[in-house]
Amino acid sequence: MNRVDPPVWTGRDDGPGAEHRRWHNTVRPLDRADRTGTAIVGFASDEGVRRNKGRTGAAEGPAALRRALAPLALHRDEALYDAGDVRVDDGDLETGQRALGSVVAEAMRAGHFPIVFGGGHEVAYASYLGLDGGLGTDRTRTLGVLNIDAHFDLREESEPTSGTPFLQISEAEKARGRDFRYAVVGINEAGNTPVLFDRADRLGVEYLTDDRCTAAHLERVLDFVRSFLDTVDDVYLTLDLDALPAWVAPGVSAPAPLGVPPEVVQAVVEEVAASGRLALFDVAELNPSLDVDGRTARVAARMVDRVRAGRRRSV
Repeated sequence: MNRVDPPVWTGRDDGPGAEHRRWHNTVRPLDRADRTGTAIVGFASDEGVRRNKGRTGAAEGPAALRRALAPLALHRDEALYDAGDVRVDDGDLETGQRALGSVVAEAMRAGHFPIVFGGGHEVAYASYLGLDGGLGTDRTRTLGVLNIDAHFDLREESEPTSGTPFLQISEAEKARGRDFRYAVVGINEAGNTPVLFDRADRLGVEYLTDDRCTAAHLERVLDFVRSFLDTVDDVYLTLDLDALPAWVAPGVSAPAPLGVPPEVVQAVVEEVAASGRLALFDVAELNPSLDVDGRTARVAARMVDRVRAGRRRSV
């Protein structure tokens, strides 16, 4: 496991002044923070994907997502910071997850809103560790996890993988005497065995299958999201890019045959961001080696920017 300093962001410069603001000329290293803002942390890992027998390459996702974000215009004055990456390149996923959790918790305690760039979806347990530390292990506020994903990721395995994080979170919350609040938008029925559906039912997981998440069903999807938000005080929103259709997001380990249209994903992201309950957002499974013309990176960047632009301060 290595800590990597934030890269130098580069891009087109249209001139001085706030009217020419873009991500690349606004982001600064987190250690130079002079006010609270949004803090990016990368989790350069695909060890969980490898253990889950998926196609590796997501370790390069944080760099690709930064490149896609760099040219995007900013229409709101906000401090943006980059804490660099936690890189898992020695197979020690567990140490890497704890390290990312420490970086996230520290940023939260300093008053920043964290956005984490994966990496495989093993990033979810690392993000949770950060939230648990940042919100306080003695917290009484209810935490909910809302996952936009084709998979439950509730597998039982002998070691953590990209398919186990939400079962790990469930077990950690139970060990602390808390309820596990988990909802998923975009489940691919053919991609999840009956065992996983049974486990989800036993854990009280709420979910919508991808065929119920079409643009024609948008209001039903948003009602589902709002109902879930009403049951929690703080929410962790995680976007696995394999929830999107393969022709929109080809650069993932397991491309979706149907998927959730990008306009529906964007609406969900914006609904959560505007709720005042969003405590952390992360993006998982961007694999640049499998991408086509940067499509997946671009749609991921769009969702990150929408969260940043639409987030309301916590209630």
